[in-house]
Amino acid sequence: MKGRRLRERLKAGCAAGLIAAVLFGGRSSWYPFVVNGAERTAERLQEFFPACFSWIYGWYYPVSKLEAKEKREGESGEHMNDWIRFSWNMLPLFRYGEYTEETRNKYKDPSYLSYRETIEFYSEYEGLLAMGGEDTMAESPASTNISKEASSQPAVAGKIYDRAQLADYDFLMKNFFSVHTSTTAGRDIMNAETLLNTNLQMEIKDEPQILIYHTHSQETFADYGPENQEATVVGIGDYLTKLLEEKGYQVIHDRSVYDLKDGNLDRSKAYTYALEGISGILQENPSIQVVLDVHRDGVKEGYHMVSQVNGKDTAPVMFFNGMSQTPTGPIEYLPNPYRTENLAFSFQMQLKAAADYPGFTRKIYLKGLRYNLHLRPRSALIEVGAQTNTYQEALNAMEPLAEVLDMVLQGK
Repeated sequence: MKGRRLRERLKAGCAAGLIAAVLFGGRSSWYPFVVNGAERTAERLQEFFPACFSWIYGWYYPVSKLEAKEKREGESGEHMNDWIRFSWNMLPLFRYGEYTEETRNKYKDPSYLSYRETIEFYSEYEGLLAMGGEDTMAESPASTNISKEASSQPAVAGKIYDRAQLADYDFLMKNFFSVHTSTTAGRDIMNAETLLNTNLQMEIKDEPQILIYHTHSQETFADYGPENQEATVVGIGDYLTKLLEEKGYQVIHDRSVYDLKDGNLDRSKAYTYALEGISGILQENPSIQVVLDVHRDGVKEGYHMVSQVNGKDTAPVMFFNGMSQTPTGPIEYLPNPYRTENLAFSFQMQLKAAADYPGFTRKIYLKGLRYNLHLRPRSALIEVGAQTNTYQEALNAMEPLAEVLDMVLQGK
């Protein structure tokens, strides 16, 4: 009797000691054992499950013996191995463990690497998002071709640049681009010859070819109010649509609201919501070749940008490009296969405006994120004036903008 009680107490003591070692002894006391055991178990599972999978697959989908052998030794086993590794790596023991760089390298925990990469992704994304809006806030007159003091002066004659000037990288960047600190634009990207030689012409057809939308539909102008509720970027989008349709283009103007969620302004996620909306439109209308996201800029109060274009007080426009790149390199999770075409589209419109409507455009603004410019080669984000401009000044800007767009698309 006493012997049995003693054995029970010894068992209980051993169990308590084991639990105490796990809880208080630190990961170093048990982690290597678990990892080594896990690796051996995973190896056995990786041999067993592919065989079962192949047998079940062959039973449901009979094929020749040769094809079955190829299937067992090929895709099935490979995919199943990947599935096993992924499932095993997602176990909480591995995924949320915290240990030193030295320990991580020693035991080669792939799930921890995945976990750290995820944390770094969100950390970088949040950092970019904090400075990722498209408003320039016009830090200084250097941010624009139009200063407050000179804005009311009559426009000078237009300027045509020759290719020799534009081939000079320093000349190109100084005269045509403003680069935000969130990105970089090196000589490998900003090549004037490439931008000029990119063919952006298209034939006008009897089908939707241009999409206009507004990621930030709630942006308004200085005279917006109860008696002038049209004074928004959506209102100027209506006018731009009308002008382009008069030239023969079929235009879809998406007036959807992407920056309100449950009645509250939510600019931080507007690009995500807009991506869903316009992707659906493009899927339903694959003939669309031009995508224009029309905004208005945000600047310091009292900073009024306006110039005379065709004898009218006109708000300037600014072509805006997302580079999908930080100073340290490309943003892998925000690829844009059409970045060169986007830059060429903005640059060619900028040159046409400089020649025919001097003073109408500000420098092309480059920033780090993507801004949904990856859906079509002829994509542009266009800032029309700012909150200090009147609605009429912004409307007046749509007339030269429609002309510049048509020049580039028709190769005039």
